[in-house]
Amino acid sequence: MIAPCDTWGPFAEGIDPAEQRARLRSLRALAKVYAGPRAAVVCRLLAQAETDPAALEPASVALNRLAPVDRRQILASFARLTASA
Repeated sequence: MIAPCDTWGPFAEGIDPAEQRARLRSLRALAKVYAGPRAAVVCRLLAQAETDPAALEPASVALNRLAPVDRRQILASFARLTASA
C-alpha cells in the first residue's frame, strides 16, 4: 500500500487511467533526464505501471530510494510541469 504522503501525481487515487499513464510517462521522462542510469529501476517500474497497477507501489518506493538530489530535481520539475497544466 502506498503511504498517504506519497499519493500524488501518478500515485493519486481515483484519477482517470489515461491521465495516470500521462503522469507516469512524464515522471519517467524526468527521472531519465535528471538521474539517467541511477533511475533505471524507477523508469522500468514506472513503465510497467502503465499496464500493471501492482507496479505503482514498487515504483513509488524506488523513487523514494533515489539519492536526495536526484529525487528533489525530479519532484520539483514534476511539480512545475503539472502546476502549469
